[in-house]
Amino acid sequence: MSRVFVTGAGQGIGAETVLQLRELGHDVVAHARSEKRAEQIKAAHAVRAHHVGLAGVVVGDLSTMASTRELAGQANALGPYDAIIHNAGLGGGSDKRKESADGLELIFHTNVVSPYILTCLMPVAPRMVYLTSGLEAQGRLTMDDLQWKKRPWDGMQAYSDSKLHDVMLAFELAARHPGIVVNTVDPGWIKTSLGGPNAPDPLDLGAETQVWLVTSDDPIALTSGQYIKRRAVQVPNPEAQDPAKRAALVDELESLTGLVLP
Repeated sequence: MSRVFVTGAGQGIGAETVLQLRELGHDVVAHARSEKRAEQIKAAHAVRAHHVGLAGVVVGDLSTMASTRELAGQANALGPYDAIIHNAGLGGGSDKRKESADGLELIFHTNVVSPYILTCLMPVAPRMVYLTSGLEAQGRLTMDDLQWKKRPWDGMQAYSDSKLHDVMLAFELAARHPGIVVNTVDPGWIKTSLGGPNAPDPLDLGAETQVWLVTSDDPIALTSGQYIKRRAVQVPNPEAQDPAKRAALVDELESLTGLVLP
């Protein structure tokens, strides 16, 4: 039995990930955005006879640095973890640029800065998974305008960029820690509030690969530094494989947060 920490576990793929891990008999610490969502998570698992309950539910708003730092402390108190799944994310449907309370573009803050903060403030687990999207292929690393202050706003491009940045973060962590297994997963186009009603794939399929990655002894699941979809290794955006570009992104994240990637 493993202990796994899952962010964004209140709904969608994150909730399904927790469910599948629990059904396999693993302990799960679930992250919720709010106290209300945390109570919903607890209630959802309490009614299942084969689920004794969660190992814990922690609360934190990933759109603020202070709350994310507090979340790391809560999660660490319930660790250590055999695996961490960075699942939480914000979609790109907005037609207007928004800023977080810290003055950062909101998608970049939620999807990139927050998992970076958690990675810096939590012990690196033996298995680490960062969710991306097939749209990472269209992502670009625009170092002089990560916050979309100069360019005309494009919500879907901002989302695509953030998903590339997630791959870059995962690959950089893998390069720095050859003794652990770090991978990134494209869950597919899944029927969730983020994926929308036209998405072709069912919810269970959206969680299956990352659950497999943190629990399986398959050679692929034990290999680090991969971009994976449906248990198969994919070719990532070439920018993610460029050490200099990864270093530039990490340097900027360090400057924004004051935290050094381990």
